Amino acid sequence: MQLLSDISSQLQIGKAKVVQELVQQALDQQVPVKDILEQGLLHGMSIVGAKFKNNEVFVPEVLIAARAMNKGMELLKPYYEQSGVESKGRVCIGTVQGDLHDIGKNLVKMMLEGKGFEVIDLGTDVAPETFVQTAMEKDCGIICLSALLTTTMSAMKQVVDAAKGAGIREKVKIMVGGAPVTDEFRKEIGADAYTADAASAAEKALELMESLP
Repeated sequence: MQLLSDISSQLQIGKAKVVQELVQQALDQQVPVKDILEQGLLHGMSIVGAKFKNNEVFVPEVLIAARAMNKGMELLKPYYEQSGVESKGRVCIGTVQGDLHDIGKNLVKMMLEGKGFEVIDLGTDVAPETFVQTAMEKDCGIICLSALLTTTMSAMKQVVDAAKGAGIREKVKIMVGGAPVTDEFRKEIGADAYTADAASAAEKALELMESLP
């Protein structure tokens, strides 16, 4: 449908106002909310994600596209419950205790939303207990941890340990990422997944969510 492909292409170039107008138009024409979401917004964002992964676009373009997606989502949210659009699952994300960097975290959040996840953003400098408590209270299937400083990487292990201590380690997957983090480090601390970039993180999260009991 032309209107949906227009939403996708305008989102890819970050035309927030145009995306909003087109989404409203689609709603007025009674296009199913699920189609607007999947064939319009998420389709556009996944193309941006793939280009980002291949270094064809960079952080500023991703941020502009994500802003356009959010504008479209604002209009769709009220229709969600009524139309029974299912989210892909719930994820909580944050930068670990002692670390105030958030660009990487924000990119991962956008890519996750672009895949249809509901994301609870805990911000930066997040205590291990906060991650675990949020996962329990909000029924999150995945905890995503970000760190940019080598000195704060140890806080990732504290989150894994806190999840074990709370008895939720079997029910929740823990993903780690950030410039100094490696897959080797992930294995050492007992986390479930490491990815090198935001687009791969979103793909991995889909895989992990499907493997949950």
